[in-house]
Amino acid sequence: MPERNYLPLFIDMSSKKVLIFGGGKVGERKALLFKDFAPVTVISASFTENLNKCSDEIDLIESDISDLTISQIEDFVKDSFIVITATNNPELNEKIGEIAERSGALVNSVNLAGDLIIPSVIRQDPVLLGISTMGNSPALSKFIRLELEKVITPAYGQMAKLQDECRDILKERISEESGRKTILWEILENREIWDAFAVSYEKAYNIAYNIMLEHFEDN
Repeated sequence: MPERNYLPLFIDMSSKKVLIFGGGKVGERKALLFKDFAPVTVISASFTENLNKCSDEIDLIESDISDLTISQIEDFVKDSFIVITATNNPELNEKIGEIAERSGALVNSVNLAGDLIIPSVIRQDPVLLGISTMGNSPALSKFIRLELEKVITPAYGQMAKLQDECRDILKERISEESGRKTILWEILENREIWDAFAVSYEKAYNIAYNIMLEHFEDN
């Protein structure tokens, strides 16, 4: 098998089908991650309680995967962008993965190195972080995520929104890009703004706006 060379990417998944074989805990974890980004289908003889609770968001197909023929699997994986094999049968996972790859889908397997690795994700919209140990230690990926979540708080998402708003205002008032960057960094590094997010976005915005006004007056 050729050496894998993974590249972290952000992909628009809004219209790309994700198909998961296996409705156990692993399949549940993958489905709950993807359901906020893409249409998800899970095929399994049974489903976890959490998957059943999400049946309005996730398409659940009840079927004994081990009884599926090659033709039936081909029909299921057709038009899928990502196929995840999460059954408790390694040989079955490998079989499904091979069929999915022939159909042109990207494959993620719980047993083997596949076309893609699904990272642990921290989401503070619009800030999105993916964490991976390239399959070497899922536990470490989770540990890193839990540690980073103590730092990457909702304030980071609010700061991203604030930076976007401030950049639009600055484009109208300051022609030099270097000047705009200097002000945006000043806002980023202002501790009072970060603390203000805990009160309200409006308070943080007002502090940032006053910083921009000072520069406008200087010009």
